[in-house]
Amino acid sequence: MNEALRVAAVQLSSTEDVDRNLRSCATAVAEARRADARMVVLPENFAYFGDAAGRQNLAEPGDGDRGKIGRALAEMAKGSQVWLLAGGWPEVSSDPLRPFNSATLIDPEGHARANYRKIHLFDAFLDDGAVLEESRTTSRGDDVVTADVDGFCVGLSICYDLRFPELYRAMVARGAEIFAIPSAFTRETGVDHWRVLLRARAIESQCWVVAANQCGTHPGGRSTFGHSAIVDPWGVVVAEASDEEGWIIADLDRLRLEQVRRKLPCLQHRRLST
Repeated sequence: MNEALRVAAVQLSSTEDVDRNLRSCATAVAEARRADARMVVLPENFAYFGDAAGRQNLAEPGDGDRGKIGRALAEMAKGSQVWLLAGGWPEVSSDPLRPFNSATLIDPEGHARANYRKIHLFDAFLDDGAVLEESRTTSRGDDVVTADVDGFCVGLSICYDLRFPELYRAMVARGAEIFAIPSAFTRETGVDHWRVLLRARAIESQCWVVAANQCGTHPGGRSTFGHSAIVDPWGVVVAEASDEEGWIIADLDRLRLEQVRRKLPCLQHRRLST
């Protein structure tokens, strides 16, 4: 059993230009691999950050034949020999107008090993006048998903999921040791809530948290917060990005996780199941 997993979180400022975005992803993955990352997490909307019509046109099957985005991801993972978590991106659903927002885990041979469809969809009316209605353009997933990455149990989620601790508790019940949270967290909400929520999920579940966020201003005027972060099971932020493109990296130590859970065994003290 591996005692540590070196993980990188990539921070992008994605646009409507899919080719440009995928080149940025490939560059970051290769750089992280040169720093000995074994797993790389891409942010939500890594391939396309634009309107609903664009997402509909880009949606690809989750299984079977891969489209342009899926092929590019497989090449990145295989070329750099890393586990690659790509999320979220548009996956075909039964409603052609409302694709899933999915996070896909790809192994170092380029094969998809797990696929999570975003459960909690972001409908919000912000003070700056922005109206965000993800449920109008996106189909909702239903399944809690965890996956094995080099002997570590990784729970998959996307952005707005971060506000729903019951999802992360369900992943812990399935053995999760690491939470991966690809995001496009808005600047307005991120200033006050991003770090607090990441630390809370780490502390209450005694898990490592790896959160890759978007940054900057995107088509349509939406602004995202950046500050991608890696948080240890005690709630300590061990790596954090600025508000510009780049990537961060840290060793996720199993011994640290076991020490925290042994020191304060709150997961064993639970009395309510819901």
